[in-house]
Amino acid sequence: MSTLVDTVASAVFKDGHIVVTMESEVEVRFPVAGNPRLARGTPAQLNHIEVSPLGLHWPDLDEDLSFRGLLEGDYGQARECQTARGTRHRARRT
Repeated sequence: MSTLVDTVASAVFKDGHIVVTMESEVEVRFPVAGNPRLARGTPAQLNHIEVSPLGLHWPDLDEDLSFRGLLEGDYGQARECQTARGTRHRARRT
């Protein structure tokens, strides 16, 4: 088994951002405003973060973000945009 896998040390809401600190001290931070579900959250809801081996979960906001997506710069906004584009596309077909 590889020992090169980095794991999350902490995930918090701070100054309008979600800040994820890895055991290696690498920090990933992104603005809450860039994610429609998180943008509607209260500070208490945003700080209620569950960390799993695959990502982050906000149970009060029904939002999940994968670590892979976070590292690729997807903070949830792309999924919302894709859904909106797909809905408009289907509407034109009808």
